[in-house]
Amino acid sequence: MTTQDPKKILKQKHEQDEQKAEFTDFARSQSGHTEMEAGQEFGHDRAPDEQNRMKSVENRQSSR
Repeated sequence: MTTQDPKKILKQKHEQDEQKAEFTDFARSQSGHTEMEAGQEFGHDRAPDEQNRMKSVENRQSSR
């Protein structure tokens, strides 16, 4: 088993992280997309789901 220098491993990780960040920036600049917050990948202009709404009403009525 080889022992590795933790400082060397950390340096390699930082280099990889920097490369990933550069690639991500490049990909975003090419695609024109910006980073979205969690949950924003779906539009807010959708009509409410009628089946889920009715199920919620049904559950509230049965829990009384």
